[in-house]
Amino acid sequence: MKRLNLIVPAVLLLLFLLMGSVYVVREGQVGLVLNLGRVARTDIGPGLHFKIPLIESARVFDRRFNAAEFSPERYLTSERKDVSVDFVAIGFIQDVGDFYRATGGTEETANERLAPIIRDALRNEINARTLRQLVSGNRDEIIAKQLPAINAGAATLGMRIIDIRFKQIDLPTDSTVISEVYNRMRAERRQVASQLRAEGEEQARIVRAQADREQTVLLAEAERDAQVVRGEGDAEATRLYGEAATRDPGFYAFQRSLEAYRASFADGQGVIVLERDDPFLRYMRSEN
Repeated sequence: MKRLNLIVPAVLLLLFLLMGSVYVVREGQVGLVLNLGRVARTDIGPGLHFKIPLIESARVFDRRFNAAEFSPERYLTSERKDVSVDFVAIGFIQDVGDFYRATGGTEETANERLAPIIRDALRNEINARTLRQLVSGNRDEIIAKQLPAINAGAATLGMRIIDIRFKQIDLPTDSTVISEVYNRMRAERRQVASQLRAEGEEQARIVRAQADREQTVLLAEAERDAQVVRGEGDAEATRLYGEAATRDPGFYAFQRSLEAYRASFADGQGVIVLERDDPFLRYMRSEN
């Protein structure tokens, strides 16, 4: 019984020491062993590993890509315009020993120390560009130019940045940039509208001039055709009058006199003063 009482604590102590000497590093992770708080072994890959219990402790970190978000930062463009840029840095732990020494192994500390490195690098590019170039230009070019300098700073933290993405570029509400941008946009829209109106008026003048020219041509052609028709009609009338006069001169004279009477008294108010025996009244006299 006394031996059993000694064995049980010994077994429990052995299990405790065994459990304290084993740790697991999973896929996508990297391990770090501390000996009395100092880095002893680094870059431990996936698998089952052992350490000295009570003296050594193990820390496991995620080595996969991680997207670190930062608070928006305000910059000045080359025109001295104030902009607020919100960005995300995508990176991973490259040297777990340097990462632990620089940050104590906490992600919050890593982001706090990484933020000024990225912000200072981006400031150099943003300060050299106009607002239009920043908003509508090639943002990958901005990142590509500063990525080597960013990684030089990130290496001191045991990290490597593979990309930086701009989430949003805003105009701060407490600056005059918004009103200036809107005014410039309105001026550009007015300029475009004026140009479109001028082009429309020019096209209208061309269309009106072409229509007037076609109208003049059509009227001239119609008048020409009308004169031809009138000439042909007059010729035909002259021919018919000639034939009538040849066949019956008396009837022809009578017909011509009736036409003269009709033309003279067409308005019903005509007054003609003639001598009594004037030939014009020849067919108005009574023969009885």
